[in-house]
Amino acid sequence: MFHKEGYKIILITFVFVVGCFLLIDNVVQITWLRTSIMILLLFFLVMILQFFRNPKRHTKLNDHQVISPVDGKVVVIEEVFEKEYFKEKRLQVSVFMSPVNVHVTRYPIGGNVIFSKYHPGKYLVAWHPKASEENERTTVVVENPTYGKVLHRQIAGALAKRIVNYAKVNDKAIQGADSGFIKFGSRVDLFLPLDTNIKVQLNQKVRGGETVIAEK
Repeated sequence: MFHKEGYKIILITFVFVVGCFLLIDNVVQITWLRTSIMILLLFFLVMILQFFRNPKRHTKLNDHQVISPVDGKVVVIEEVFEKEYFKEKRLQVSVFMSPVNVHVTRYPIGGNVIFSKYHPGKYLVAWHPKASEENERTTVVVENPTYGKVLHRQIAGALAKRIVNYAKVNDKAIQGADSGFIKFGSRVDLFLPLDTNIKVQLNQKVRGGETVIAEK
């Protein structure tokens, strides 16, 4: 199953690879060279297909828990001052995605979308300390009557040149449902209430829509 954001790219890549196969088969006479080029083209197609895969996740809806919005590795757990929306201290948990991770962004908690904003910006490497404030990014805040307000921020990286955000103010967010997509590697930051109980550790691998990040 593939994400809708990849349909066009997958089709173009497939047509390109098939065209190259036909051309190479007629033009390249050296067997080992022809075979090598074809293998590289197949590898390229497979990489595109795996990048846009959208596996089904089994989200257990729970208003007392925040789940990981993306697949990846936890790279930040710290108390910070969130400048854009809360303008106060929050617990930040950041998940870094490599190009081989699933890049669907999912709502970490259910509730009402009360803030959604896109920011153009730079393309620093995703783990750069200033990436959260200077890179291209989108900020979404969901208000849950039980848990409170949870902010998640998609951040573009050196490879990710396009962020897709589906969240609109007054939308009804369903925990684990698609919130957006980041193309080709990046990270997502979560900003949580200070009294939340963090359930993950640094360098832990997490699965979007399933791994519990925090509970209250």
